Amino acid sequence: MKVKSWHSWRLTPSQAVEIQRQLAPRASRNNEVIAPRFIAGVDMSVWRAREMARGAVVVLSYPELELVETQVVEGGLDFPYIPGLLSFREAPLILVACERLVITPDLFLVDGQGLAHPRRFGLACHLGLFLDTPTIGCAKSLLCGSYEEPGVEAGSYAELTDGGEVIGAALRTRPGVKPVYVSPGHKISLQSAVHWVMECSRGYRLPEPTRLAHLASTGNLEHRKGVMV
Repeated sequence: MKVKSWHSWRLTPSQAVEIQRQLAPRASRNNEVIAPRFIAGVDMSVWRAREMARGAVVVLSYPELELVETQVVEGGLDFPYIPGLLSFREAPLILVACERLVITPDLFLVDGQGLAHPRRFGLACHLGLFLDTPTIGCAKSLLCGSYEEPGVEAGSYAELTDGGEVIGAALRTRPGVKPVYVSPGHKISLQSAVHWVMECSRGYRLPEPTRLAHLASTGNLEHRKGVMV
């Protein structure tokens, strides 16, 4: 898969903040997801004691949600752990894994924030620009904003707002579990992002693409690297 280059990754934290502010307006909220054939999930696991990490991308067929490709990359971390700047720490390895993909996904689900970010430019937005592909942020925890508790049934959601702006949704993917926090990354609307997260949910709190990407990043996915044959 081809990956664009918007900037160097060797940056100071203050330079990273400025890049977020410059690139945030370039993340599109126009929905370009119509009939995806392949949906990918990405995640990264970190061994902080060694400053090493494993970035993973999995590709699933849609609508079957069968795993068709996995790519995993291990490497060092060159950027410190700073809340709000995690994309500068995580994106480089994830992009290397994506670059190795044989199958080009039509949509990426990212274990992280998209628009629901203090500067409106989370990991899903960042990856979306580099991949030039629609991306959705589907995070397990809240970074900013507030919401009213959604209904208890699967598919219920409540708008996530910050400073009077709707930046995402708290979405109940499974009855009786905490919601996930969905926000547009790139080339997708919030309504479409919520729809596709639910389309990819199969009885777990996390949608299948990010759930399997997490297993791959922790070495617990029983599937060899590369394309399934």
